Amino acid sequence: MAKRRKADHSEKLSQLVVKGMQEKKASDIIVMDLRKVRNAVADFFVICSGSSDKQLDAIASSIDEEVYKGLKEDPWHTEGKNNKEWMLLDYTNVVAHVFKKDRRSFFALEKLWGDAEITEIAD
Repeated sequence: MAKRRKADHSEKLSQLVVKGMQEKKASDIIVMDLRKVRNAVADFFVICSGSSDKQLDAIASSIDEEVYKGLKEDPWHTEGKNNKEWMLLDYTNVVAHVFKKDRRSFFALEKLWGDAEITEIAD
């Protein structure tokens, strides 16, 4: 039963992350379900792109707001708010990755975690 609750929580959290991304017009949003991937570091990666420093900040703030409104949770860890190329919001079971468009292909998380089930979210 506890395992099902964790899965439900992770799914809800990933949906709130997507909503936060969509609120600020993030592009190329994908949800990577890592639950069946051996040695995965989270249940889900949610990845998007933004076109400017300002938009990356706005997307990260929107994710933060949506998750807090929906689940009363803050990220366990954040990175990249200063360099504005790749911002990461780690909610333990769900990790949000906000990339500047040109940096996303360089890091290629979709290829690195190629065994994940990938869902593309329409813009």
